[in-house]
Amino acid sequence: MKCVWLVIPCYNEEEVLPETSKQLSNIMHDLIEKGKIASDSKIAFVNDGSKDKTWEIISKLHDEDKMFVGVNLSRNRGHQNALLAGLSTAVKYSDAAISLDADLQDDVGVIEKMIDNFNNGDDIVYGVRSARKTDTFFKRFTAESFYKLIMFMGVDVVYNHADYRLMSKRAIEGLESFKEVNLFLRGIVPQIGYKSSTVEYERHERFAGESKYPLKKMLSFAFEGITSFSIKPLRMAIVLGALAFVVSIAMLIYCIVCKFVGTTVGGWASLGVSIWALGGIQLLMMGVIGEYIGKIYLETKDRPKFIIENVLIDDEK
Repeated sequence: MKCVWLVIPCYNEEEVLPETSKQLSNIMHDLIEKGKIASDSKIAFVNDGSKDKTWEIISKLHDEDKMFVGVNLSRNRGHQNALLAGLSTAVKYSDAAISLDADLQDDVGVIEKMIDNFNNGDDIVYGVRSARKTDTFFKRFTAESFYKLIMFMGVDVVYNHADYRLMSKRAIEGLESFKEVNLFLRGIVPQIGYKSSTVEYERHERFAGESKYPLKKMLSFAFEGITSFSIKPLRMAIVLGALAFVVSIAMLIYCIVCKFVGTTVGGWASLGVSIWALGGIQLLMMGVIGEYIGKIYLETKDRPKFIIENVLIDDEK
């Protein structure tokens, strides 16, 4: 039997942890009884610099049941880095790890299906949403637009998949070989390769607390994904620059014609529009190029993506 870890990043999740830990514990014990996972499988909560009592609850859970593991980061590093920290810890002890959110929106009922696929030889099993019935129209529209846009930009992602997935030991080791600082795991994991499959599920309403991904963060996350995996925005700069040049030639011809016709006063409006248009395009493209230069700057620093302060685990190995 294979040892499987559940890895759950947590940031200010004191309201949901008691129910989350209860449901996940029941599922893990049931899978152990069925003989689908080893008895030393664990549930790892990663505390991403929470400001509430999240770490206290995790510590208490560990004291009461050694199936629970606590990974405490030295400070808040963001969801993607916290998830990677948990996977990097899990790979030392387990044969596979399943990452999911702490808010119980991911359907924990498909964990068994993921493990079945893993036992049948899949190294990566993606949890894919079959529907978005619980989302508002705005949330559904923006989420679907995000996936379509990022795929149009050339980023290889699984449609309607977030970070609910199973990864085998060698898949996680492959993930660790990616050294970039700007993490977008939804784009990195498909690049690992190995045999993969998907399981569909319906996402539930959040059990308690507030979403940690408001619109501003979602837009930032989308921009992060596009600029981390695609150079199409830079190529768009070339296209826009060429179009602006063509328009400027047309405006030059227009101004010359107006000069000879004697209607030069009318050209002031066209000149003003042209200046604003060209200036706007230049500033926009400078911003895009600057974003890429900024990423290069961060990557060359080679700073650690996370620092683990301490780990609570009953280390039997």
